[in-house]
Amino acid sequence: MFESKSGIFYIAGIGFFVLAFVSNALVPWLMYNDIPEKTVAELINPNLRYQFEDLARRYPKAFEAAYGKPPGGDAEHDAWWNEKCGDALRVGHKIYVGEGCWHCHSQFIRPVSNEEQRWGPVSRSAEYQNELQRPVLFGTRRVGPDLCREGGRRSNDWHAVHFFKPDSLSQASPMPEYPWFFDGSADRPNARGLAIMTYIQWLGSWQESYPYYEAYVESALPKPVPVKADAEAAEGEAAEGEAEEGMAEEAEAAAEATPSDVAPAAETPANEAPAAEATSAPETPAVEGAAPAEAAAEAPK
Repeated sequence: MFESKSGIFYIAGIGFFVLAFVSNALVPWLMYNDIPEKTVAELINPNLRYQFEDLARRYPKAFEAAYGKPPGGDAEHDAWWNEKCGDALRVGHKIYVGEGCWHCHSQFIRPVSNEEQRWGPVSRSAEYQNELQRPVLFGTRRVGPDLCREGGRRSNDWHAVHFFKPDSLSQASPMPEYPWFFDGSADRPNARGLAIMTYIQWLGSWQESYPYYEAYVESALPKPVPVKADAEAAEGEAAEGEAEEGMAEEAEAAAEATPSDVAPAAETPANEAPAAEATSAPETPAVEGAAPAEAAAEAPK
C-alpha cells in the first residue's frame, strides 16, 4: 500500500493535516494562552463613554427609561456610567449576534487589497482577546462595509435613522429595517436600540487613530488663488482706505491748529500760492458770542 501512488498521497494528506493543525491551531494557542481575556468592564474607554453619554443627551427620556438617572457625586457618578455602559455593551453584542449582523458585515481587516486604505489599520490578534469576541465575528463576506473600525465615524443620530430606515441614508441598501429597536420613530430608540448603537460605537474605539482610522494625505491639487480682478479691487480698496486715513489725519491736524499757526495770505509768495492754498486750514465756523481765537479753540475737532 505504501509503495503505491495512493499510499503516498494518503501519507502526505495526513502529514499536511497535522502541519495545518499545528500551525493554525496549536501555535496561536501557545502564543496567546498567557494573555488574559479582557472583561467588558475593562473595554470601556473615554471614546466609548463619550458616545454613551451622547445617547443620554440626545434621547433623555428613552435613556432614563432604559438605565435610570445618573447619581450625584464624582466618583459614584463615574462608576455608574461605566456600569450602565457595560450593561449596554453586553446587550448590544447579543443583539448584534442574534440579528445575524455578522452575516453581512465582517469585523476583520485583512492585510490584502489595500484594505487599510478603506477601513483603517489591519486587525491585530490582541484586539480579539476580550469577552465581546465570543463568538469571534470575523465574518465571511461583505454585503455591507467592514465594521471593525466603525466607532466614531458617524453620529448616534445617523445610526438611529440607519437602523430605522436604512435606504433613507443609503439608496438601494439591502440592509433590512429594524423598527423593533424603536418606539414608533427614529428619534425614540428603546433599550435595544440604545444598546446596539453602543455596541457599534465601541467597535474600533480602542484605536489611537479614532475616529480618523485611515491615514490623512493632503490633496495634491493646487490651492485656490484670488482672481486678478479681485486682487486689483482689493488693492484699490486698500489704497482708498489709506488715502482716507491720510485726509482724516490732515483734517484733524488742521482743526487743532490756531489762526496764528497759519501764514497770512498776503505774505505768501505768488509762485507758492497753489501749495499754500492746498495746505491751508479749512475755515472754522464762528461761534456766537466768542472771539475769533476762542471760536477756533471751541470748534469741534
